[in-house]
Formats: sequence, C-alpha cells, structure tokens
Amino acid sequence: MPFTVALTGGIGSGKTTIANAFAALGVDIIDADVIAREVVQPGSPALQAIARRHGESILTAEGTLYRARLREIIFRQPQEKNWLNQLLHPLINARTQQLKALATSPYVLWVVPLLVENGLQHQADRVLVVDVDEDTQLARTRQRDGVSLSQARSILAAQASRQQRLACADDIIDNSGTPEQVLPRVAELHQRYLQLAATGRD
Repeated sequence: MPFTVALTGGIGSGKTTIANAFAALGVDIIDADVIAREVVQPGSPALQAIARRHGESILTAEGTLYRARLREIIFRQPQEKNWLNQLLHPLINARTQQLKALATSPYVLWVVPLLVENGLQHQADRVLVVDVDEDTQLARTRQRDGVSLSQARSILAAQASRQQRLACADDIIDNSGTPEQVLPRVAELHQRYLQLAATGRD
C-alpha cells in the first residue's frame, strides 16, 4: 500500500481547494465523500438495503438516495445512524483499500472530512489538517450552502472541534487566505511527503 496522507478539516475549511492543489502536482486523490456516494448508487445493494429499511420515500423520482430525508431520519434516531454506519463503512473501507492498491503516485492523499469523528486517523501514515477560524468556516458555509447562521453553527457543533482536529495533526495548512496563498505550503508539504514515502518513515 502506498504512503497515505489523510487530509481533513471542518466544514468550510477549503479541503477541496487543497486536494485540488495536490492533484495538480500529480498526487492520486482518494475522496471518502466520493466513495460514500458511489456505494449508494442506483441499483447498488446498499441502496436497496436502505430502501427496504426506510421505504421507497427514501428514494428520489430518479431512483437516487434522498439524502436530505435520510439526514432527517438519522438526526432524529441515533440508532439509525449506527445501522447506516454498519452497512456503509465496510463498503467504503473496501473501496478505499482497492483504490489505494491501484494508486500510481508515490503517496496518496486520502480526503476524509470526518477522520477524527470516526477515529480513522490511525489508518494514515500522516494527518494533514486544513485549518481556518470558526468565523471563516461559518461565512464560507453560509455562502456555499445558502444556510442560516444558526444552521451553520449547528453543523459546526456536530463536528469535531478545531482543537480536537489540531491535536491529531502532523501537519497544518492555514487556509484562511486565497487559494493562491496556500500553493507554496502545498508544494513544501508535497516535497516532504515524497521524501517520507521514499524512506517509509512517518
């Protein structure tokens, strides 16, 4: 398996911007959110299991997962979140390992928004945290998702705290500026990760 750098950060921190910068340097990106969508595509066994448990109303007219409705259910019923995790996490993990095995770059960037929340940091050789202050997170989340301030605050409250994430970090990128301002830091970390991958150290 290739040397694995886990990229994480709270909502609105700009994880996608950072991942794209690494991708531009030729690094293979494995995105947990993309995999999570893949395993519940129409016709998948996982989506069929969800529909059996929650009824056809959990599907859109096009046959895709009605995510907003599922979020409501697991928000109201924590036991349903546990059931869903037990269904999906093994599938997501298997696909992640498959993609790691197919990777061709010296190291892979594994993008996992809920890395700390799900206790997955030990599955990476290195943890890179994209960090911004809470006001920036709130402003970006509201702008991107069109949610109210109270909704944005509740999303933040449901995630690991900034301090919890930073406590798990081997490396940190301050992403409070423009996308261009972080490129030198990305380039610097890229060189470090190439060296670590070559020597097998973390």
